[in-house]
Parts: sequence; C-alpha cells; structure tokens
Amino acid sequence: MLRNDQLAEWDRDNFFHPSTHLAQFARGELTHRVIKTGTNCHIEDRDGNKMLDAFAGLYCVNVGYGRQDIADAIAAQAKELAYYHAYVGHGTEASITLSKMILDRAPANMSKVYFGQSGSDANETNVKLIWYYNNILGRPEKKKIISRWRGYHGSGLVTGSLTGLELFHKKFDLPLAQVVHTEAPYYFRRADLDQSEEQFTAHCVAELEALIEREGADTIAAFIGEPVLGTGGIVPPPVGYWTAIQKVLKKHDILLVVDEVVTGFGRLGTMFGSEHYGLEADLITIAKGLTSAYAPLSGSIVGEKMWKVLEQGTDENGPIGHGWTYSAHPIGAAAGVANLKLLDELDLIANNRDVGSYLNKTMTEALGDHANVGEVRGEGMLCAVEFVKDRDSRSFFDAADKVGPQIAAALGADAVIARAMPQGDILGFAPPFCLTRAEADEVVQKTAKAVKTVLG
Repeated sequence: MLRNDQLAEWDRDNFFHPSTHLAQFARGELTHRVIKTGTNCHIEDRDGNKMLDAFAGLYCVNVGYGRQDIADAIAAQAKELAYYHAYVGHGTEASITLSKMILDRAPANMSKVYFGQSGSDANETNVKLIWYYNNILGRPEKKKIISRWRGYHGSGLVTGSLTGLELFHKKFDLPLAQVVHTEAPYYFRRADLDQSEEQFTAHCVAELEALIEREGADTIAAFIGEPVLGTGGIVPPPVGYWTAIQKVLKKHDILLVVDEVVTGFGRLGTMFGSEHYGLEADLITIAKGLTSAYAPLSGSIVGEKMWKVLEQGTDENGPIGHGWTYSAHPIGAAAGVANLKLLDELDLIANNRDVGSYLNKTMTEALGDHANVGEVRGEGMLCAVEFVKDRDSRSFFDAADKVGPQIAAALGADAVIARAMPQGDILGFAPPFCLTRAEADEVVQKTAKAVKTVLG
C-alpha cells in the first residue's frame, strides 16, 4: 500500500483545491500528489518521487527550495513575536526593515509600501487607492480600469475582472462594469500575419486610443499590465510597446499600475520588470518573489505622486479606511528580509540572466523547427513553447485535444514539472533562479522527448 492512500482519501473528502476540476478530483481521475520536501530546483513527494520543478511552484520559489536562512528567520520571528497588527502606525522590526529594502530596490519615484498577503489582494488594494485618489482630486467619474485580454491580475471580484482569461469570468458574473479590456500585446496571435512587430505595436496603441475615445478619458482612472504577460502565455511585449502605451496614458492623465507579481525581484534578469522595460509606474504590485513563497506576503508600492494625494485625503477625511488583519505580518516580513538578503548574497539575479538566456537559446535550438511548434519565446528566466496544428498556416489544435496538457503530463512522467498554460496549447517554464546549465539541459532534453511522444 502506498503511503498516500489515507491522505488521498482525506484529500478527496475534505480539501477544496483551487484551480482544479473538482468533479474529476473527487472521482480520483486527477493525479494526487502530496509534496513532502524540496531542495534547490527539486521537490519530492511522500512516495519518494523526485521532480525538477521548472515552474518554481507558481513562478514564485525564486531562490529555490530548502533555504535554511529563510526558515531560520521565520522560526526566530515566530518565537520572538508571532503577530502584531500594523494599524494606527504600529510596526515591527521586520516589516519596517523590509519596507526600506523594497524601496531601496524599487524605481526612484516610488514612495511607500502597503503589505498584504497575495497578489490578488494587492491589486484589490491598488484599485481602492485609485478610486480614493480620484475622489480626493474631485474626479468622481474617473474610475474605470483598463486591463488587457490574457492579462492575469488575480481571482477576486475586481482582480478576477482585471484578469483577461475566460476561465476566471465564466459563471462568476465577471468582469464587473468598472473594468474594460483592450488588445493583448501578443504578436504571435496577431490577426494580420503581414504585420511587423512595430506595426502590431501601432495596432495595439490604436486599439487603446479607440477604447479611451469610446469610454471617455474623463471616466478612465488607470491602466494595469504585467511587463511580460504571465499566465496568459508568457508573452514578452512587441518592439516599442511599453514606450508607446505610456505616451497614450500620460496624454489622457491615466495612472499606470505595473503588476510585478511574477517579474518583481529578478525574474527578467533585472530587479524589477519596470527597470527592464523603462516603465514609470504609479503603483507596482509585488508578491511571489518578495518572499520566494516561503511565507504569504504581497505589497502595493505607491508612487510619490499618489502618496501626496493619499496624505491630503487623510487630512480631509481622517484615517484611511483600508486594512487587512494580516497586513505586514511579521513572519511574512521576516521571510522577505531573509529572502532579499539571500538573493543578493548568492547573486541569483546574475545567474538568472545567464541560465535563463541559455534555457531560451537551447529550447529554441531543440524545438524551434518542429512542425508543430509555432513559437519558442521568453525573457529572463521565463520560457514558453506554443504548439500549433500547422506552422505555415498558423492553425491551432482544437482545445478538446488538450495537446498542451498532454505534453505537460508526458514531461511530468519524466520527472520535470512545466505548466500547461490556459487558452492555448502553451507549455510554460519559470524555474528557480538557482537553476544550473545542466538542469536547463535536462529540462530541454526531456521537453523535446515529451513533444516527440505526443506529437511525433
């Protein structure tokens, strides 16, 4: 009898898993895996199966598994002070120190950090702050948020609305009316195959301008975007995209929220994706890489322009009416301090640049010419392979064929974890920053083998 039998029964009977086909899981049709331990880029389940995690959990275990320094920091904090709130000016040594460390690394125009627990609640905070900001400025109609199709910003009510993926809207009565969507900067899936990247960027800008014209610039408060589309397909922007988009936003006095939940703290080979693409944010969303997921923690980094208006608002209206019980939780903050120290001490962002570039190069060499590979793309330690039925016509497989999930399953059976991305047959990779070139070779070789198994 496998050790997991009892746990598997309890699991099916008691545990509501997120982002899961509930009926299939309850019937025992989905793989049941209880993860026990992890070291660097590998995890191991309770049955002794060891796997190379080429997606770092959910793009989040940036420094790798099993880092004793972070575990020790969490334990020490829990022993000294397991919890105190951050309301009415209270803080802890860990939360104050982490705030300083974040702002020392953030773009120069950023002013303060508000802490939450997840990227979803951080983006909920961002929207509330944007609405508050415009109310203080006497612009009560300027409230709509522009997001992009295929963007991912969370799965709450507002954040699920911001997310531009069908799965997060279907049967949930989303998106809410205050959220509108514009073109995804997804060059591979452009409608006009004759367009150059520059022409496609111009098309995206024209679509944004048309949306602003339809809705009215006086009703639009902010634009939110990931530097690189994450869950929507791991898609770097086309040439000139962010420069052109920012010009439009400035012209219409629309705030820019840069969602760095995936890209923050080194994923693209720079500390922030904003630095990588020259983005001047009013708000920056952070989470995953802040603690490398060793403890739940997120943040909204508030720019100086917004901060001054928030101060004005409290002078006029009293204390700001926003807070979470676990905001700036000291255990999460202690994990964040230790994580950022480790990121620096081990020079992991430099390794990320080197090995991430190597991973993308070797993946392209191995699969770029395959008859069913439409594109291999990536940036930093992000890589994706998109599969097509026919390269020349760029026709896609029927979603019911589940080509992407089949390849992910074949790869998993060979002890490498990648992610089948939604709304397309796309295999995504986002390994820990400590990935070695030898491990990158293993990922590429086994991916090519899995592709051959499923597609020939």
